[in-house]
Amino acid sequence: MAAYLDILLQFAKAFAVGGAICTAAQVLINCTKLTSGKILVLFMLAGVALEGLGLYGYAVEFAGAGATVPICGFGYLLARGAMRGAERGIFGALTGALSAASGGVTAAVLFAFLAALVFRPKSKRS
Repeated sequence: MAAYLDILLQFAKAFAVGGAICTAAQVLINCTKLTSGKILVLFMLAGVALEGLGLYGYAVEFAGAGATVPICGFGYLLARGAMRGAERGIFGALTGALSAASGGVTAAVLFAFLAALVFRPKSKRS
C-alpha cells in the first residue's frame, strides 16, 4: 500500500509543478500582448538560465516529468548537455547540447511526419 501512495505522491508533485508552469504561460497569454512564439522562447530560455544557475535540477528532482516535459524542460536539457559537454572543451559544449536533445527532436519530427501522412493539413482561415 505504501508503494501506491508513493506513486500517487509522485503524480501529484508532477501535476502540481507542470500545472504551475502551464498556468504561468496561460497568464502570460491572457494578460500580455506577447505572442505564443515569444512565450515559448521565453520559457525555453528560462529553463536554460535556471539550469545555468543550478536551480532547475531541484525542480526536476522534486517533480520529475512535471518539470521536464514542458518547454522549459527542453531548455534545461540543452543547458545540461552543453555543461556536461564543456568538460571536453568548446566543441564538446556545442555538441553536448545537440546530443542530449537529439532523441526528443527526432521523435517530434518523426511523429509530425506521421501525423501529416494521416491527416490532411489545411490553411487556417481568418
